[in-house]
Amino acid sequence: MKKKFFRYVSQNILGMIGVSCYIIADTFFISMHSGADGITVLNLALPIFNIIFAIGAMIGMGAATRFAIYRAQEKKQADDYFINGIFWSVVLSSVFIVAGIGFPDKVIALMGGNQEIIKLGINYNRIILCFAPFFMLNQIISAFVRNDNAPTLAMVGTLAGSLFNIVFDYVFMFTLGLGLTGAAMATAASPIISIVICSVHFFSKKNTLRIKKIRPTLNILKKSCQLGIAAFIGELSSGVTTMVFNYRILSIAGNTGVAAYGVIANFALVATSVFNGVAQGAQPLVSEEYGKGEKLKVKRLLIMGLITSVSLALVIVMGVYVYTDSLVSLFNSEGNEVLAAYAHTGMRLYFPGFIFAGINIVISVMLSATAHSIASFATSISRGVIGIVGCCIVLSLMFGLDGVWASFMAAEMITCIISIGMIIRTKCLNK
Repeated sequence: MKKKFFRYVSQNILGMIGVSCYIIADTFFISMHSGADGITVLNLALPIFNIIFAIGAMIGMGAATRFAIYRAQEKKQADDYFINGIFWSVVLSSVFIVAGIGFPDKVIALMGGNQEIIKLGINYNRIILCFAPFFMLNQIISAFVRNDNAPTLAMVGTLAGSLFNIVFDYVFMFTLGLGLTGAAMATAASPIISIVICSVHFFSKKNTLRIKKIRPTLNILKKSCQLGIAAFIGELSSGVTTMVFNYRILSIAGNTGVAAYGVIANFALVATSVFNGVAQGAQPLVSEEYGKGEKLKVKRLLIMGLITSVSLALVIVMGVYVYTDSLVSLFNSEGNEVLAAYAHTGMRLYFPGFIFAGINIVISVMLSATAHSIASFATSISRGVIGIVGCCIVLSLMFGLDGVWASFMAAEMITCIISIGMIIRTKCLNK
């Protein structure tokens, strides 16, 4: 069990870090090309990414979890969740395509961008919105491949897509001179690479998923979303945090403050991806053992997940404290001293919150993996929406910009109490 846990988790962490690394690469190259305004464009686009990923994760993780549980119970309807998820992701992504074609400028304005930022980022935003179906499909296909005993292939697909994005960021932006439009093109193509590689699984001998013709229904979608709500809120929380922070920071420190938060947010994405990797890597194992009725093994997996998460959080926080200025300088190509000062303080106030965030992410996904959808939702909504919004507003009014940075840790601490309460209430640790 321990060997299998660390194989699934380590490979999924690598894959998740790969996803976040291409956003880091975007930030680095965009900062070189367009300076602080370019980082602001990317930071205002992050909530859009988060919403797209959140919907894809909700359908993909939820459907794949149902598939794993039903397969362990040898139920015939296990296979229905794959095609149903594909169908509804395409339907829901059409909303983003319409927005991308019709009014990408209004989407940026809604995120808080002024006329200068809208002009700079309109093409970037249009491309990202129009390629929403591929981002969602990638979430679904990789989740099913991972849940169908092929975590290595899912990792390879994710890393290959990320590597493509990083390489072609440079090629499109600088070699071909396409600027932010080139960055968007590289990002939009990366999930297609991942989908192609992961799809190899469906033609392999290891594949147990029977792809068959079914009539997509809202009932199957509902059952998927019930168990995918933790993944949805987990992805959406980054977008909600970014939007709330952007609005508060704009009123306190203007575009330079938002650019500083852009630096923090990109490193925070990497940290979050580590804990998502732990949780999502363990999820197929938890769902399988839960489906078999092996409650003691579920307990062991949860404890291993929590210990792994806290250990990694401590390493991340120590690394940030030691290398704060070096990390900030990577995205401060203009040498803006005000931006550097904001980001330095922000990194040190923000990142200790990941000690609690890691616990919350693991517990939330574990609750979902064992079909405790209501408890999972309560934990996720606390950290992803209610807690962070409330703490940000209150603490920023009391302490200004420092209050914004500290609100992340405050929200995660409050949620940690709720998460532990949910574990006790649902008796997940009982034999």
